[in-house]
Amino acid sequence: MYYKISEIPASERPRERLINVGVINLSDKELLAILLKTGTKDKDVNTLAMELLNRYENLTKMSNATIQSLLEIKGIGKVKAMELLVAVELGKRIWFHKDSLVGKKMTTAKEIWHNNLYLFVNKNQEYFYCLYFDNKQKLIERKLLFMGTINRSVVHPREIFKEAYLLSASSIVCMHNHPSGDINPSHEDMLFTKNITEIGKMQGIPVIDHIIVTEQGYYSFYERHHSCI
Repeated sequence: MYYKISEIPASERPRERLINVGVINLSDKELLAILLKTGTKDKDVNTLAMELLNRYENLTKMSNATIQSLLEIKGIGKVKAMELLVAVELGKRIWFHKDSLVGKKMTTAKEIWHNNLYLFVNKNQEYFYCLYFDNKQKLIERKLLFMGTINRSVVHPREIFKEAYLLSASSIVCMHNHPSGDINPSHEDMLFTKNITEIGKMQGIPVIDHIIVTEQGYYSFYERHHSCI
């Protein structure tokens, strides 16, 4: 049933509840209602917030929202869409800063997978990262270098090792995800890994692992082959 916001008891309105019980105790719908501010003449802001949640299933999947997809929801115009995207992006940046790994020592594939898994959650295409380490296996920097299907023609070793030289890195770990959920390397994954490993040896900056990531687990070339390949 549709209710105007003025018909909802004051104590149950999202903003009043935020003041009374604290932001941490608000539901996803209530948080979105506060961001949206207003509904339309046909639906109150709570209804609009629920439609938004239903469109993306949950807040996590909203991380992939675009202006175009938001505008498909009746009641969300350009201003609301931009404000929602800004809120999502701020959340990502706050989380990234909180979870900053620079200077952290990581010595196992499982540790690297666990610390970086959130980068790949709900991604519908492959993302390729390189992690650059110093001689004590402490992270110097992490770079997103490519998006799309991973193969030797797209992922160019020049970009991988250019970053390594700029950062004075001692070693490299490559990571990419399989959105399908299959952790096993493809034929292209095998060829690509062999190629960059050989280049790393020649350049004096070894690629010590290539980790294929899914939300359920990972495949480490180092663990499976006792070397990168």
